[in-house]
Amino acid sequence: MTILDKIIAFKKKEVAKIKSDVPIKKLVESPNFKREPISLRKSLLEPYSTGIIAEFKRQSPSKGIINDKVSVEEVTTGYLDANVAAQSILTDTSFFGGTMVDLMQARSVNSEKPILRKDFIVDGFQIVEAKAIGADVILLIAACLTKEELKNYGKLAEDLGMEVLYEVHTQEDLEKIELSNKIIGVNNRNLKTFEVDLEHSISLANQIPEGCVRVSESGISDPRIITGLKEYNFKGFLIGENFMKEENPGLACEEFISQIR
Repeated sequence: MTILDKIIAFKKKEVAKIKSDVPIKKLVESPNFKREPISLRKSLLEPYSTGIIAEFKRQSPSKGIINDKVSVEEVTTGYLDANVAAQSILTDTSFFGGTMVDLMQARSVNSEKPILRKDFIVDGFQIVEAKAIGADVILLIAACLTKEELKNYGKLAEDLGMEVLYEVHTQEDLEKIELSNKIIGVNNRNLKTFEVDLEHSISLANQIPEGCVRVSESGISDPRIITGLKEYNFKGFLIGENFMKEENPGLACEEFISQIR
């Protein structure tokens, strides 16, 4: 059983429990449900966009604790000062030490940039939940969903006014997605082994149609990597650990962005 298999099996049980405790009606009545989501696509395609999707991440299965000292509000403020294109918040508790409250707290500080709910979505309930806690974008991981689920969950998110970052790692993942005008994230980390290889973004780039917005995720630790990825028409760069391992993630992000050419 891979780490991903374990996470998905656990997540299905966890969501089933939450569903039995929380009625959909309660989610729909939350104040955030009425707000107009902010577009990740627009933010990444703006002429002067930094393209950086900066992540708040306390820990990971491969690295253990990364940073459990900083608050989500101070990191969010730092990221906004650094002029990120968007923010990503891990809401998985058991494996990544995040919570839905983290996203709500980030949203209370951040009213101008899109927020991605980074989690393992295995049920439509989580998409409604994402809207209720203030997310603008959800992550759908092709490796752990069927073609049908990717289509249905994507439609549900769009019906709720949110956008989807479709995450792929292989050619097979890509083939599960209807590729017209999607935001496609190429994860350089193999979710089965957690090893990172930046060549993944480059090798899959040519398989992603022009109308899609290309995002490279994981393992980006040097501003020069971004310069290289831009040559393959990548517009978004999801970076978490590189900032979060520092004492002041916002400042680390600002210094990184200042070096992008």
